[in-house]
Amino acid sequence: MSLTRTTDKDTGVAVVTLDRPARLNAIDLAMRDQLIAVWRELRFDDAVRAVVLTGSGERAFCTGLDRDVVAPQPDSPYMMDDPLLRVGPKSNDLWKPVVAAVRGMACGGAFYLLGEADFIVADPTATFFDPHTTYGMVSAYESMLMALRMPHGEVARMALMGSAERLSARRAHEIGLVTELTGPGEALAAALDCAAVIAGYPTQGVQGTVRALWAARETALAPAFAQAPHLIALGNLPGERQAELFRVRRREFRTR
Repeated sequence: MSLTRTTDKDTGVAVVTLDRPARLNAIDLAMRDQLIAVWRELRFDDAVRAVVLTGSGERAFCTGLDRDVVAPQPDSPYMMDDPLLRVGPKSNDLWKPVVAAVRGMACGGAFYLLGEADFIVADPTATFFDPHTTYGMVSAYESMLMALRMPHGEVARMALMGSAERLSARRAHEIGLVTELTGPGEALAAALDCAAVIAGYPTQGVQGTVRALWAARETALAPAFAQAPHLIALGNLPGERQAELFRVRRREFRTR
């Protein structure tokens, strides 16, 4: 298993952990399927009233889609299957609150998850960046999700600067992407504390609030998401060219 789930029945909080630290918690198709399954299982588990999402190890929360993944695609220009489009809790109709605890890198496809968390807690090692443009890819779904969490200029800069620049935990906190900046190694504990408080409140009111907040975001996301497949199809370089750019990528980056 590349995903673990534990539940504290006393607090009503479940912890979902991306558990591929050797691959920087990158999501392969097996983990993708496990994420979809766990969100749907949590819908029916009345013992769980709040969820914390985190990553295993110190280096990364998640680095998006595993580079070795080959995602099968329909042989048609009118149909495209995005392998990460359904990995988040809201995409699986889970309306229990989800708090993300970030340590280390969060980049690219990680924003499918962070974009559907209700809020984010991070420790000082957290960094955020989107490398799509560096490798000749359109940042579509990721940027659309982040556009509802960050000021436009910050999202644009992160998406367009690619792998040359990373957003520090401090800066992420300043612009509101991160709601709490903890001490070193304390993000998970802080997220658990928040989740335990929320889990102690009456369930229906909490879930209704989560649904109401997401409804406001859906109004903007639905028409944006409708355009995403076309933008990706038009703007992405062929896979072999993307791989070539990845092989010769520059290793230097600036953290701001």
